[in-house]
Amino acid sequence: MAHAEGQQHPISMYLKIWGLLFVLSTFSYLVDFYNVEGYLRWSLILLFMIMKAGLIVAVFMHMMWERLALMYAILVPPVLVLVFVFLMTHEAGYTFVTRGVFFGGP
Repeated sequence: MAHAEGQQHPISMYLKIWGLLFVLSTFSYLVDFYNVEGYLRWSLILLFMIMKAGLIVAVFMHMMWERLALMYAILVPPVLVLVFVFLMTHEAGYTFVTRGVFFGGP
């Protein structure tokens, strides 16, 4: 009698997460519907996007039930890439100013 054993999660949990994803998507669309402008608009859109991605990774990709070492191995590199992108954007501003000084700008 060979049968696969594994942990089964209740379907209600997946339906609740699906509903929460629907609510977060609705909030994201409402930002556009109410014509929110500027940095607030982009901050809200990015916040809702990150929340939805976190839910998808945690529940549907079963990251919530993994060991901490595996979570660090998967989640830390993208965070470090974002930190490096942030640092390089500030370096780009310094490079732009330096070019203006040495090559003569307006």
